[in-house]
Amino acid sequence: MEINKLKSIIEAILFATGREVTKRELILSLEITEEALENIISSMQEEYKQSSRGIEIIKIEDAYQLCSKKELYDEIYPILDKRSQPKLSNAALETLAIIAYNPKITRAEIEAIRGISADACVYKLMEYGLIQEAGKTDLPGKPMAYQTTDDFLRKFGYESLNQLPELPRYKMDENQQIVIEELITEENKNQE
Repeated sequence: MEINKLKSIIEAILFATGREVTKRELILSLEITEEALENIISSMQEEYKQSSRGIEIIKIEDAYQLCSKKELYDEIYPILDKRSQPKLSNAALETLAIIAYNPKITRAEIEAIRGISADACVYKLMEYGLIQEAGKTDLPGKPMAYQTTDDFLRKFGYESLNQLPELPRYKMDENQQIVIEELITEENKNQE
């Protein structure tokens, strides 16, 4: 099949579904190889960038989705949703970061890291669709574990959790406190 025809079909599928479509679904539908699919989608992504279009194809784990460009969010949001824009508190962002860097973490483990109850933050993050239950753990009482969703990846612009920035390295003193001077010295070395 001609490349332009394949591009049209892929664009139509991604537009019509309105969700992420797995590579497997596209490969089976188009009867092409994975390498051919990746090349075509890469080409389409470049075309969208070059022509200053309002849409883009994003990759989420092993799937693709047709989305509006992130930089147009402020113009699109008022049309789609008349409610006020959801804002995450610092506590919710902190909780979200803990879950992103520690997939399948329990609420008790989140609270041990934060040093404060995480109930409200967990409920709010679930309401926004940024986290989801990841099943029961084998710990006593079988507490629920949490993980981020594909919506989290989409909204924060990541293809997978492997793209999260690396956490800074730090040292602990004899009282199990972070040694700030070590962090500062390390940052100064990096800037030189």
